[in-house]
Amino acid sequence: MIELLQKIRVIDPTSGTDKIADVLIADGKIQAIAPQISDISSQTQIKDCQGLVLGTGLVDLYSHSGEPGFEERETLLSLLQAAAAGGFTRVSILPDTSPTIDHPALIAKLQKQRDQEHTHAVSPIPHLHIWGAITLDLAGKQLTELAELAAAGVVGFTDGKPWENLGLVRRVLEYLQPVGKPVAFWPSDRLLSANGVMREGAEALRLGLPPIPASAETTAIASLIELVAAIGTPVHIMRVSTARSVELIASAKAAGLPITASTTWMHLLLDTKAVKSYHTSLHLEPPLGNASDVRALRTGVKQGTIDAIAIDHAPHTYEEKVQAFAESLPGAIGLELALPLLWQNLVETGEFTALELWRALSTNPAKCLGQKPSAITSNQPAELTLFNPQETWKLEKKNLHTLSVNTPWLGQQLKGRVVQTWC
Repeated sequence: MIELLQKIRVIDPTSGTDKIADVLIADGKIQAIAPQISDISSQTQIKDCQGLVLGTGLVDLYSHSGEPGFEERETLLSLLQAAAAGGFTRVSILPDTSPTIDHPALIAKLQKQRDQEHTHAVSPIPHLHIWGAITLDLAGKQLTELAELAAAGVVGFTDGKPWENLGLVRRVLEYLQPVGKPVAFWPSDRLLSANGVMREGAEALRLGLPPIPASAETTAIASLIELVAAIGTPVHIMRVSTARSVELIASAKAAGLPITASTTWMHLLLDTKAVKSYHTSLHLEPPLGNASDVRALRTGVKQGTIDAIAIDHAPHTYEEKVQAFAESLPGAIGLELALPLLWQNLVETGEFTALELWRALSTNPAKCLGQKPSAITSNQPAELTLFNPQETWKLEKKNLHTLSVNTPWLGQQLKGRVVQTWC
């Protein structure tokens, strides 16, 4: 199949490109990119793409798969289809499935399943990357066979949950130093978090919800930074959500420590004021920050202190979310929603440039995973996202590929939608 995309806005953070051009794609490969392409065959499908955006494929650092164990929330196929519909060409799943992804056989099974779906799929299936568990059954007490998991092809190591003790974290950093795979931690002090469900502050008092102090995150980040300084193993800090955390990470990077960091897309859009609805899809881990936290996170992403925006897609069933706010399972879906909502709230408002947003969703996440980012240049594989920032659509279950609908935007009109992906 040969396609000519005419007069399209090309966004490529790898080369710093944001320009209008023609792009010729044939058999899954970028054949040419130029101000105007006229030398084409009779079989070429010509598409007028004025007003559309063609960017490098989006990369999700971490999300939750229902399968295996919770297929009523999400299957591997529905997850990958949702990712493709949202513009993602690479998806990395966390190991908190049932059973936990702590054995090479399960990794091989999931990859085989993805490859089979890719073989028979009509639409593109994103590349699947799998985080290997650090501890058996995520219990936080006994380490997995890290070397075996690395040999099995995991993208990196994480439990995706707060650690039990710093002694184990130190051991992990020592063991993984020669492996050369990313290791990611979600820093959060369990004792300080206690049973909290909302960021500490005036809104938590007003709503009568158990608070979580910002120090639950910042003290854990400070401890992790000290270990990195002592041992030297690179780490990725997940789910950054406070202004003070951004300051700590900036200082660590300025000191030359090998640290990357990510926040999640919803923490860039909403603050504690949104929780007044008691919508359980706003029950997140970590909780939404105060307005000052949101401002700091946005600045951190723009300046590169926060390297990447993660989706942290967390599907849950209707029954799991129809609870009192504090009793509901934390998390929200996002693979099909992140790009439209981030674009409209950050790019259309002029707060972010298109390149800044795309870099945080595409190029930098790939780098955090130790991967080569995709690029829009001639003779390169087509790993691309075609986005229409002006298309409006209603967020309803029938319009989604994910099996779950736990999102505060359900039933609303959204502006911006992915038209096509090339994987």
